[in-house]
Amino acid sequence: MTQVLENSAAPSASASPADPLSFDGRVAIVTGAGGGLGRSHALELARRGAMVVVNDLGGAVDGTGASASAADAVAGEIEAAGGVAVANADSVATPEDGEALVQAALDAFGRVDVIVNNAGILRDASFKNMTADMVDPVIDVHLRGAFHVTRPAWTVMREQGYGRIVTTTSGAGLFGNFGQANYGAAKMGLVGLTRVLAVEGRKSGIHANVIAPIARTRMTEEILGDEAAKLDPELVSPLVAYLAHESCDRTGAVYSVGGGRIARVFLGVTEGTLDPDLTAESIAATIDQIDATEGFFIPTKLTDEIRVIYNALS
Repeated sequence: MTQVLENSAAPSASASPADPLSFDGRVAIVTGAGGGLGRSHALELARRGAMVVVNDLGGAVDGTGASASAADAVAGEIEAAGGVAVANADSVATPEDGEALVQAALDAFGRVDVIVNNAGILRDASFKNMTADMVDPVIDVHLRGAFHVTRPAWTVMREQGYGRIVTTTSGAGLFGNFGQANYGAAKMGLVGLTRVLAVEGRKSGIHANVIAPIARTRMTEEILGDEAAKLDPELVSPLVAYLAHESCDRTGAVYSVGGGRIARVFLGVTEGTLDPDLTAESIAATIDQIDATEGFFIPTKLTDEIRVIYNALS
């Protein structure tokens, strides 16, 4: 029997499908918001009433360089449209950077309700050509960057009894992609981080979810081909707004999104086999049954999987 994702109890404030999802009074930090997906997310949240900290180091795709102009431009767009925003050009790659970014939100608006972990860089190479200087910066920005920003915000959210965290993974991490061992490792690490945050945050009213977007940005425009025109970043941001809203009761979920299509991605465990006399040879004889996906189970936390094993043993 297939088990579905366990949802947390709905928060006190909710919205029906007909109601606009408002962020009035909410404060959102969006990293990597100087262009592409991050810019789109920041504009969408601001349009819905959020006060937004627009964070972007302003570097190149590979993470080199820095400029405040990108963050300033997007914050200016929000203000020109009647919204409220402040620009921030801190990196996210060190604990001090994360602390400074969250403090900037507190200084400007007094609280932090939403974190959108979107900042990222690329240093692609086939695995045989990949060196440490291609791995460490990618891990620093994607995986450690999300940790460095979320950790100080977590303290604020726990004190408030409320928070929403939306983190950006990639199909390169979920499914694999040639030339992106560093990026894929960082992106799958973010799924593990988010799943733990979902478990730990539930009792404090903090929900954490993951998106795996496909969109036309400066990182992807050269590889998307003829379909790029259909993959506007603006078709990803509504999912971010939903997951970041107080009415959303999902937590620990992963969603694929692109071009207006949304689908859930999940980690499942097959029914498998039980053999008290297990050997390599018996595994070889039953591997097709072990791999069969009928009757899969979807754990929401580690203890769910352990319980299935205990039930099988008993």
